[in-house]
Amino acid sequence: MNTANTPHILVIDDDPTIRELVAEYLGDNEMRVSAGASGQDLFAIIDREAIDLVLLDLKLPGEDGMQLARTLRERATVPIVLLTGRKEEADRVMGLELGADDYITKPFSPREMLARVRAVLRRYQVQTTLPERDNTRRAFRFSGWELNLRTRRLIAPDGTAVELSNGEFSLLSALCRAPQRVLSRDQLLSMSRLHEAEVYDRTIDVQIRRLRLKIEADSANPELIITERGAGYRLASEVETLY
Repeated sequence: MNTANTPHILVIDDDPTIRELVAEYLGDNEMRVSAGASGQDLFAIIDREAIDLVLLDLKLPGEDGMQLARTLRERATVPIVLLTGRKEEADRVMGLELGADDYITKPFSPREMLARVRAVLRRYQVQTTLPERDNTRRAFRFSGWELNLRTRRLIAPDGTAVELSNGEFSLLSALCRAPQRVLSRDQLLSMSRLHEAEVYDRTIDVQIRRLRLKIEADSANPELIITERGAGYRLASEVETLY
């Protein structure tokens, strides 16, 4: 699961048995799962994490599932798959009209759920290659790490948060925008938009050294941020961009 391409799925359902089933099955199939039981949980997690797809139960107690789906679609481009009862055809149709990408009827087989989730993720991966979406990035993933651009959080492969200074965050963002390309110090200064005072106090080389201490297994022998002598630095990893 420590790969750059591990999808992060959010399941919102008041039934703990379903949440556990989904988390276990998707986890066994190389996906990361967060879970919640309410609309409040939904938006708290969406605001905090880079989510690739939401599985949303339309029948949450005391809440309007359609309104939750509508609000979510207005706030984010994340794919939505609805969880509905077999007899709720009107709800399924309305949900799709509101912008949901698919639906799964309860009770469902884990294999069908996985197939539908993968199909929706594939469709969105094709869409995110469009250039007009370039300014809507939510996060970068590389070698199991996740850099959330909205919350400015760096998440390690084991799920723990790693604190970054403003300069470190800006520099890592710049490296992620040009993976496997050699960037000169001048290019990094320009791309990271570091302030002059910050540059004076902490040179690019110092920032790189600090980043290596935080993300490299052995900072003395880095495998992610590579020094290209006389040229600059290179992020030696494939990077997945989340929108």
